[in-house]
Amino acid sequence: MKTLYLDIFSGISGDMFIGAMLDLGVDLETLKSELDKLKVDAFHLHVHRQTKSGIEGFKFDVHDESAHEGHSHKHGPHSHGEHHHDDDHDNHDHDHEHGHTHGDHSHDERDHDHHHDHGESRNFSDIRKLILDSDLSDWVKEKSIAVFHRIAVAEGKIHGHPPEEVHFHEVGAIDSIVDIVGGCICLEQLGKPRVLAAPVTEGTGFVMCAHGRFPVPTMATLEILGERGVPLNQCEEPHELVTPTGAALLAEFAESFAPMTGLVAEKVGYGLGTRDNKTRPNVLRAILGNAAAATASPALDWQTDTVAILETNLDDINSEILGNLVNKALAAGALDVFHTPVQMKKNRPGVLVTVICAESEADAFSEMLLRETSAFGVRCTTAKRRKLNRQIRTVETRFGDIDVKLGLLNGKIVQVSPEFESCRKAATIHRVALKEVYAAAGSAALSMD
Repeated sequence: MKTLYLDIFSGISGDMFIGAMLDLGVDLETLKSELDKLKVDAFHLHVHRQTKSGIEGFKFDVHDESAHEGHSHKHGPHSHGEHHHDDDHDNHDHDHEHGHTHGDHSHDERDHDHHHDHGESRNFSDIRKLILDSDLSDWVKEKSIAVFHRIAVAEGKIHGHPPEEVHFHEVGAIDSIVDIVGGCICLEQLGKPRVLAAPVTEGTGFVMCAHGRFPVPTMATLEILGERGVPLNQCEEPHELVTPTGAALLAEFAESFAPMTGLVAEKVGYGLGTRDNKTRPNVLRAILGNAAAATASPALDWQTDTVAILETNLDDINSEILGNLVNKALAAGALDVFHTPVQMKKNRPGVLVTVICAESEADAFSEMLLRETSAFGVRCTTAKRRKLNRQIRTVETRFGDIDVKLGLLNGKIVQVSPEFESCRKAATIHRVALKEVYAAAGSAALSMD
């Protein structure tokens, strides 16, 4: 299966993502022609090959022409959600996003008059309409809106507004719109591969937001990754590494966040950031390849479900009470109940009581354990089960008809279990050992396959 693995050891931003996609082979002219379908304010792209810490890759920047009219140096906003960076930060530290590279040289933003004129503010509804009204493909429209929606939900939680009413400033600017929509276009151009990612690595330090200096990771990045349930690790790099735009792209597209496994690399691309990091190259490495087909398992028609496993250790319970618990729990619908001898504190002999039940009934059986035994607490875990398809059939034997439970996998009998009561009755009638009836029933059942 075609797979894209994002090695985010140095974080991720929207422009670094597109740079890496271009290095993997996305055609720049196709990207430009697709972005023209947005019909937004005038902008142009600065795309060229550079090296960062000796690594060659693509540097991608968006130049918002409306923000530079009249040479006022009023810089367009940057793709950092609802914050900008402190002017005293290292090289202004616009993280990975936009270094405003003009021609073959870069302007240090400390050399400019910093007005932070964000221009037109767009809310989520404005951006969704802008995308829907374009001539982009349905897939690019759907995914672009989904990425923006993740940011809107995060910003809404931070500021106490519904997602539809969230006004974007930096993320509503043309450079961030291009980063997000352009990233979706790139994935479509690569054939919509499955996307996997390394564990998310973020730096430390502070950024400036509307409320003053705020620590990295930023509020929006934390909310976006937290909403998706993505673990985040911090490293010693004293800068922001993961921008809200980058976090939203990860949350929307990455299926998992783990070390690479079973991936045969066909192409490797690098998207470059602007800053020179202190502890690691400021690059995003992207690997495009195929997941090893040899490791794939054949399709199996087993049933699956999730059960709750309840446990408690007891060293002071009456055996009759314990027996009553087993009977009562089974009668109430527990899937299984058993107790195991264990050694407890101070070398006391005790029992481990285990109840297996449906996940939805965990609270009810936990209450039963607390009320019916001497337990002060119950441990609860969940487990996934794989179950054979089951059938009850009647087979003919020399002892008469016997009911047998069959376990089938892909239509084949893999387990045979004669029913006890049916076997006991036949053994009593024919005055033979119970095991003889079991053997005859099992042999008859296997002959049906």
